[in-house]
Amino acid sequence: MLRWILGGRDAQGSVEKNHVLFIGEEQPKNWFTELQVLKGHFDIVRFLVQIDDFRFASAGDDGLVLVWNVETGERLLELRGHSQQITAMTAYTHTSGENTHTSLITASSDRTLSLWDPETGNRVQTVSDLQSSVKCLLVLERLCVWVSGGNELCVWNRDFQLQCQSQHHDDTGISAMVELPKNCIAAAMDKEIVIFRLTIIHALINVNDGLFASGSHVGELILWDAVDWTIMAYEHILWEESQTDTQAEIRLAAPKPSEMSIQHLTSDGELMVAAVGSGLYVYSVITKSVVAYRKTAHDSNVLHTMLLPDGGLMSCSEDGSVRMWEMQDLLLPAEPASAGFFGMWTFGRSNKQAGPPVKKVIELPSLRTLELTGDLIGHSGAVQMFMSFGEKGLVTCSTDHLLIAWKNRERESHLRSLALFRKLEENGGL
Repeated sequence: MLRWILGGRDAQGSVEKNHVLFIGEEQPKNWFTELQVLKGHFDIVRFLVQIDDFRFASAGDDGLVLVWNVETGERLLELRGHSQQITAMTAYTHTSGENTHTSLITASSDRTLSLWDPETGNRVQTVSDLQSSVKCLLVLERLCVWVSGGNELCVWNRDFQLQCQSQHHDDTGISAMVELPKNCIAAAMDKEIVIFRLTIIHALINVNDGLFASGSHVGELILWDAVDWTIMAYEHILWEESQTDTQAEIRLAAPKPSEMSIQHLTSDGELMVAAVGSGLYVYSVITKSVVAYRKTAHDSNVLHTMLLPDGGLMSCSEDGSVRMWEMQDLLLPAEPASAGFFGMWTFGRSNKQAGPPVKKVIELPSLRTLELTGDLIGHSGAVQMFMSFGEKGLVTCSTDHLLIAWKNRERESHLRSLALFRKLEENGGL
């Protein structure tokens, strides 16, 4: 076959005709000595996907998805829902806490996508009325997304919500995809291979009437003009994994930069707080530069932030903590501002037009650090977010199934005393 591809078709044909291989029944090195026929499909079977160490799924032109036990050959489940042939199938494994669960994603000529639970056989999610049939599927577990390829390349999150899609391609569409380094995907389209680069936006906020901001999974912070949608400022948050030099400095390049995801953004119109990995970065919308930071603010990813009226800020994390911070002058020696940190690349925006990146060095005297002023300990799981009610207190929610209302004890004691005196007055005293 290889020689036929390379142009030797006649020679290959003659070899196949003149030399017929026959090994006979004695095959001591062949340990596959028993077979078991698995019946259940009534049309061509095109896809096999492993679920775990003993289960797999099969699918094909009959539109059925069957789940089997490889040890016993038993047909465990029959997943019905597609009205036409299955065109692609893949397993999607995601972890929640200590639990790992594998689901099945299927695509069909009926222009639907479905998510199946192979434990129960239920169709958990479905997307219908697609513009074209999906021909291939690719799961990017590190980014917690999956990709479908057809006449468009579409990126979906684990909840089957469309995150982004490419422009419409020709009728041949995308027939195969593979994951590449640096968040890229190679897609086969007819005679071409097209490389797509994924940028997942994890945070999006309004800054003021004229600006909004976005934060990506690779540490890109972009300030946008709200009217003409041009880039007003661009920052890429990078730092070295290990830094032996303890002197605080900002340099233009890092030998081994590390990208960190921006999970959350908040702004009061003048300042913007970015939750990046386990760190916090305060960015000035006016000067378009970082003004304060703490690279390690929590033991795990920061999930939510809030600027306080007194100039401080709050943050909560997957580590279960809620912390209060105050901006203070950066004293040397201090936590190093490592290479490539915020402001490594900045776009000039005097004319609001996209232009080549201009390298910019942030002056050290303008940098401040974030000092811990309070730690609210009460949750046993990741704190998802919090909500402030001003002097009435703060409410937090967590994966431990709890809500906690945090209040000022002196104020609450005073209110309880007032309520008690009011009750005594109503009852005519003791």
